[in-house]
Amino acid sequence: MTYLLGISAYYHDSAAVIIKDGEIIAAAQEERFTRIKQDSEFPINAVNYCLKEANIIPEDIDGVVYYEKPFVKFERILETAMAYAPFSLKSFINAMPVWLNKKLFIPREIDKNFDKRLKCPIYFTTHHESHCASAFYPSPFEEAAILCLDGVGEWDTTTWAIGKGNKIEIKEKIEFPHSLGLLYSAFTGFLGFKVNSGEYKVMGLAPYGEPIYKDLILEKLVDVKEDGSFWLNQDYFGYCTTDYMFNKKFEELFNRAARKPETALSQNDMDIAASLQVVTEEIILKLANYVHLKTGLKNLCLAGGCALNCVSNGNLLEKSPFENIWVQPAAGDAGGALGAALTIYYNAFDNHRFVNEKDSQKGSLLGPKYNDEEIITTLNKFNAKYTKYEKEEDVCKIIARYIADGKSIGHFAGRMEYGPRALGNRSILADSRNREMQKNLNLAIKKRESFRPFAPSCLEEDVEKFFDIKKGKNSPYMLLTRPISNNIKTELTEEEKNYKGIDKLKAYRSTLPAITHVNYSARIQTVSKDVNPRYWNIINEFKRLTDCSVIVNTSFNIRGEPIVNTPENAYKCFMFTDLDVLVLENYILLKEDQDKIDGIEQYQSQFKLD
Repeated sequence: MTYLLGISAYYHDSAAVIIKDGEIIAAAQEERFTRIKQDSEFPINAVNYCLKEANIIPEDIDGVVYYEKPFVKFERILETAMAYAPFSLKSFINAMPVWLNKKLFIPREIDKNFDKRLKCPIYFTTHHESHCASAFYPSPFEEAAILCLDGVGEWDTTTWAIGKGNKIEIKEKIEFPHSLGLLYSAFTGFLGFKVNSGEYKVMGLAPYGEPIYKDLILEKLVDVKEDGSFWLNQDYFGYCTTDYMFNKKFEELFNRAARKPETALSQNDMDIAASLQVVTEEIILKLANYVHLKTGLKNLCLAGGCALNCVSNGNLLEKSPFENIWVQPAAGDAGGALGAALTIYYNAFDNHRFVNEKDSQKGSLLGPKYNDEEIITTLNKFNAKYTKYEKEEDVCKIIARYIADGKSIGHFAGRMEYGPRALGNRSILADSRNREMQKNLNLAIKKRESFRPFAPSCLEEDVEKFFDIKKGKNSPYMLLTRPISNNIKTELTEEEKNYKGIDKLKAYRSTLPAITHVNYSARIQTVSKDVNPRYWNIINEFKRLTDCSVIVNTSFNIRGEPIVNTPENAYKCFMFTDLDVLVLENYILLKEDQDKIDGIEQYQSQFKLD
């Protein structure tokens, strides 16, 4: 029996994963425990959870695997600093404390956090080896092409590889400073959103604009070849010499200053976002076409932060020559912990790989679950009023009825999700047919920008009725955007057709307005009865009541807060927002029954708007 612990840490979104004989036993991000969004510190809480879930102690671990090679990464930082000296001096000095204190001494940091109880070796994989492994090994494919795109690891920013059986061979790569992830992040910062956090906001903003700057971006900022390889013009970027992603020349190119965070969004902001998104999709599609030409394979696996661009993923599904696409649900650095452990298990230990054609990632439901005693302790602590139901079947029916009645539900059940998407177990659920739900959820509950779209959860077997997606091309991890079906579209009035920018939100484009984006698309989650029977039963009961098998699913948190982990996290979020109902496993709480609790201002002040 072989236990391997994978760790990602000290960049952002630290995580830990434990595998046993190749099976994923537990995985979690540190932010869920510390409540610090994208916590970058050593994931000791996530590690302790993984060990508890596996029912082992540190002495039982056969190997700890770190997701990148720090000395190679440090070499890149040194070479970059020297190449751009003296302009890079300040940025280099700012980076040194954490490198000299922690990042260069990973074995010491690991030993320290385990109180020197480890008896096993410590392994290191490269950053992109970890990403590629996280994409291929959990996939349902015996053989596949692999495409990895992110900001930067050690040197690599883009790689493609071939996975077959238990082996992965990286074929070609693009190196720093030429990076699609860094290009997207530069625009993220320019548009006033937080880098390494707000990129998905740029993606969500894009449909409100027109890609009028596409040619300018391709002419001045990024040179793209037919094979998808690209080169970034460093005259416009700051990340090699400063702590800023872009420079003054970047601003001059667009004849404007960067947007200040929290200021009103302009049509120009939306047009820039639209232009960036189109360029991104074209680059990724060209890369995928090239990889298919070189491999002739029918399956493609994706990882790296750019693989979370679900619009691009949907574009690949529709336009690339690949028949099947599988995206690692924890595609960012958190997923590197999983890929690191799997790399050593299959490559260093040369173990046989058994391909699970259904879902070896177990729906990515790999985090903590809480029992009755833990839930009751929390409820009693806050003197909460609740009703407990003995049968889960009854709970599912009640939830469905509340959704159909227009209530918003905080749903907390089963194991927490691994990765950035809530997939039903730590989710806010609502009626996709409700015209006011998108606005209400954004402003009154999520406390976030009004333009942000919401994702639909749909019964796997009914997805073709509502969305333009072929049978069998499921999206269990909410990582594909597809157009809605014509049969649920509604005709716009002449006035609505002329709406621009945020005003587009005023038009209702389908019979499911809460999940239909302004470009008639939706970020789909298909729900399987085999993977998550409780969530499937809720949606199926909603279908029985309404003849609609689609509900709203958004993460159970408010803006700036990690997804809830514990019953206490869930109760506070319920009480300090306008959620109507809280479900903790088989316990149901109604807002109208609860006594007010102190601390709302203190609670909300923890989460800085970004």
